[in-house]
Amino acid sequence: MAVLLSVQIADAQVKSAEDARKAVESAAEATANPKKAAKVATWIKLANAYMDAYNSPAGQGWRGANKQELQLILGNDKPVSTEQVTLLGTPYTKDVYATRNYYFTQDGMLDIIEITKPVYEDALDKALEAYVKAYSVDAKGSKTKDIAAGIQLIEGKFLEEGIAQYMFGNNALASRKFEAAANASETAPYSKIDSMAVYNAGFTAEMCGDYERAAKFFKKAIEISYTEEGEAYAKLANAYVNMKDTLASKAVLEEGFTKYPESQSILIGLINYYIQSGENPDQLFALLDKAKENEPNNASLYYVEGDIHNKLGHKDEAIKAYAKSSEINPEYEFGYIGIGILYYNEAIEIQDKAAREMDDAKYMKLVEEFETALMNAADPFERAFAITKDKDIKVNIAEYLKNIYYRFREEDPKYMESYQKYDAIVTNGAAAL
Repeated sequence: MAVLLSVQIADAQVKSAEDARKAVESAAEATANPKKAAKVATWIKLANAYMDAYNSPAGQGWRGANKQELQLILGNDKPVSTEQVTLLGTPYTKDVYATRNYYFTQDGMLDIIEITKPVYEDALDKALEAYVKAYSVDAKGSKTKDIAAGIQLIEGKFLEEGIAQYMFGNNALASRKFEAAANASETAPYSKIDSMAVYNAGFTAEMCGDYERAAKFFKKAIEISYTEEGEAYAKLANAYVNMKDTLASKAVLEEGFTKYPESQSILIGLINYYIQSGENPDQLFALLDKAKENEPNNASLYYVEGDIHNKLGHKDEAIKAYAKSSEINPEYEFGYIGIGILYYNEAIEIQDKAAREMDDAKYMKLVEEFETALMNAADPFERAFAITKDKDIKVNIAEYLKNIYYRFREEDPKYMESYQKYDAIVTNGAAAL
């Protein structure tokens, strides 16, 4: 085992920064020779040299490695300091080395390698350029697979950097790294579209407020059919809103709605548009009617119709549409949930209004209206609870029912029994079901 381990460690050795730099200089010098520059091997060697230079500061660690095994492999290469940090709400142990930082998860897995002292700032770009040149001189295509594999490796490194910068909160830089990954992936002979890299380039651009850049990538994501169930349309529309192009935003939302009528993000965007613009929202219902024509038995489309009416303040129409969704599909719990939430929210609004009312008579009338709305929510919630097979949804519904029956628990033993039933479910979660 000792011999095997020594061999593994030897294989894992990386070049020192100085050796890596010398290797790049030597390989680059060869490309200046016309005869050598005509050979594919010359450019592959340069690409490999740049990749070695890129990897050199990272040490012998790799993502997914266990901290205990790394301590053995690294030997005398020890961190100069260790600290506890939190990245996007996730705790990490950060080991600081002379040329890099290692970020370990709570279970001791190396998750992020941050290079702090690179041999070359643009090593990945230079390696990619060398592979492109290698492909151009490889007339026989003898090294196509090797070149493609090298480009794929570069793409992976750009993705890792993009994810790391996102975790660090450097969204502008993360967007650039994701873009670099997408561009590398499309580079011949690898020639593949990395749709996730394209989307993430837009996502991180949006997060740092660069809406023109975000729009560029969300448009491309839609073109390559990577829409995240309609989210790309909603995000592109939001970018247009921030660019003060409301007409373009509306057009994108309407196009997205025809393809993803169940997307809440698109729906909310459209509703906000019609409310803020003062335009007649009939077009929204016309788009939904088209979707119904294609899928007349799709209960969720009627639920969406209910949501639109609800958000526009059309109470009766909302209840009718929600009820229709459950009528079409008796096992579709969301229609009943929609009605329950509508009445429950109405009760909360009345309660808030009552709390501000100083006149006793008006106050008592509001309390009566509050209790009526609250009890109106109970039956649809009970129906949804009985229908749904999803335990997490049951627990969420139980939270509403617990609050409703708490109000009436002293009025009738059956309400006390219901309160205790749902309180136990809320307390114990899905395990109680």
